[in-house]
Amino acid sequence: MPPLEHYSRQLNYSYALGLYPAIQALEKAPQRVSRVLVHSLLEPGEGAQALFALCEEHGIRTETADRVLRKVSGKDNCYAAAVVQKENQELQLGRNHLVLVNPMDAGNLGTLLRTALGLGYFDIALITPCADPYEPQTVRASMGALFSLRVREYADINEYLKDAGERSLYPFMLSDSALSLQCAVQEKKAPFSLVFGNEGTGLPAVFAALGQAVKIEQSDEVDSLNLAIAAAIGMYSFKETY
Repeated sequence: MPPLEHYSRQLNYSYALGLYPAIQALEKAPQRVSRVLVHSLLEPGEGAQALFALCEEHGIRTETADRVLRKVSGKDNCYAAAVVQKENQELQLGRNHLVLVNPMDAGNLGTLLRTALGLGYFDIALITPCADPYEPQTVRASMGALFSLRVREYADINEYLKDAGERSLYPFMLSDSALSLQCAVQEKKAPFSLVFGNEGTGLPAVFAALGQAVKIEQSDEVDSLNLAIAAAIGMYSFKETY
């Protein structure tokens, strides 16, 4: 097999670094895992047993590769990694979507993906430019949740809207037309897309015309909420069932 490279966005594969993210890749997307790297110091235990059992079940090659693990992770204490083929997946039209416009922080994006999975949002649209969903830092921050989701990148919001089908849009932003979160939830119409902007700038004003703007009411003691926190509040509030 060809030698593995330090990750870059141009590669057609990425790495699920760490025992748990690697296991998640093997459990949720085994058809995309080309090989698994393990460190000679990987301790035997339930996690290691699960990793090797999944590799055997799916016929996936394992390699003891201490130097490669150090190279691709940049750390001396990374003891397992799955090499995973990247996909720009199709979103399901009948499902509710999370739309993230220009999220730039890999850790934030990974947290958002894990939160979305936990709250039952399986279809994620990313409007570029944005953090790389397959950046190993993102994958690790998601704790492997990426492999249970359908994630697709779009050049702009109009490209997404052409793909999204008939649905309600709820951009979270400050606007004269914005409803409180409580009112918006009471009037929600599915399927819907919850739209959140960049960590620093939020959504441009033009997004208010694309759907029903929503605001999360907060005290005057803070300027704004962290993107991951705001999205978690929105996703939880809009859930169909609890």
